[in-house]
Amino acid sequence: MVSGHERVVMVTSSYPRFAGDTVGTFLEPIAKGLAARGHDVHIVLPWHPRLARGARENGLHFHPFRYAPTRALHVFGYAGALEADERLRPSAVAVTPMALLSAWASAARVARRIQATIVHAHWVVPGGAIAALAARGVPHVISLHGSDVYVAERYGFARRAARFALRRAAWVTSCSDDLRGRALGLGADPHRTTTIPYGVDADRFHPDATRRAAYRERLGLGEATAIVFTAGRFVRKKGFEYLIEAFGLAPLASKRATLVVAGGGDLERDLRTRADRIGSSRIRFIGLIAQDEIAGYLAAADIAAVPSVRDEAGNVDGLPNVVMEALASATPLVATTAGGIPSVVEHGRTGMLVAERSPAELASAISRLIDDSGLRARLGAAARQQVVSRHAWVDVARRFEEVYRSAHACL
Repeated sequence: MVSGHERVVMVTSSYPRFAGDTVGTFLEPIAKGLAARGHDVHIVLPWHPRLARGARENGLHFHPFRYAPTRALHVFGYAGALEADERLRPSAVAVTPMALLSAWASAARVARRIQATIVHAHWVVPGGAIAALAARGVPHVISLHGSDVYVAERYGFARRAARFALRRAAWVTSCSDDLRGRALGLGADPHRTTTIPYGVDADRFHPDATRRAAYRERLGLGEATAIVFTAGRFVRKKGFEYLIEAFGLAPLASKRATLVVAGGGDLERDLRTRADRIGSSRIRFIGLIAQDEIAGYLAAADIAAVPSVRDEAGNVDGLPNVVMEALASATPLVATTAGGIPSVVEHGRTGMLVAERSPAELASAISRLIDDSGLRARLGAAARQQVVSRHAWVDVARRFEEVYRSAHACL
């Protein structure tokens, strides 16, 4: 027990389901960081056929709730509710009432049993609304991550639920200033909101010559070929189509370079079709990979690319994990100005920022970095120094502790 010890019920619709899972990766270090600082953290999350978590792991307590009569109907959460991150899937909508009722009952039951002092919801919908109902006299905090705010902005029923939750929250956090501003538009109190960017594990993501050589050998690419690496779900807001198109444009088309794409999702067929037009020898899809594999490919890469966009429906990432991972890996980064990226990347010092939806600007920036090894070295070194000094997960946990204290003061 420590001074300021909290008994936390963490309500979430997503979490890494097993070791190495790439779904909700930022949630685990947040929860583990708080537990490491002496807090009692209980995670209420949907059951999933691939969920492989014990009742207690790494000081965390897991409380999965079931909400459907068959395995096939457990489609709520884990980044599966949105098709291409643009529209709600009918199957997810159908099970939502059952899932919400089960989540509320589970969260309230756990809160009573452990005599919770804080209820911490991830995603304003559905987590924030569940927390607002389950807290019952205990302050609740809501953390925003991106798609939740988009759903609240687009769908009337979700907007009403978000406003209900935000107006009752003791405190609201967001991973970017862009999300914070949008939350204010939904009814969040400007005096009770804080931006807390994601952290990064600089021990996992770091320059590594041995790993670089091993992963290049795996790809069959020598040092004469520049590797550009990108990773994420294949949805519109990731902007992968613009990066693929960039590889067909001058001056990048003339370079000896290969784009390595990790991930999967609804748009895979479309992206592969686009890549075939450019040439499969220049663009490789390596499928879904674990977090440690991402660290290996970033070590092997000469450049990391994050071509995020605000998609046609208005959805945009809060802060892509791979941005922080590339910075920690000292892999020179080319990214767009979408969402929260400019809040952690300084153009010309820790990375190169280009306009959204511009294959020409992506091609120009990547080509420039391929040609200038000195610039690559300077950007990579400055990027890693920044994240090590400002964005360690232990610092993120400390900031959430401050939010919990502020939440108690609001009662």
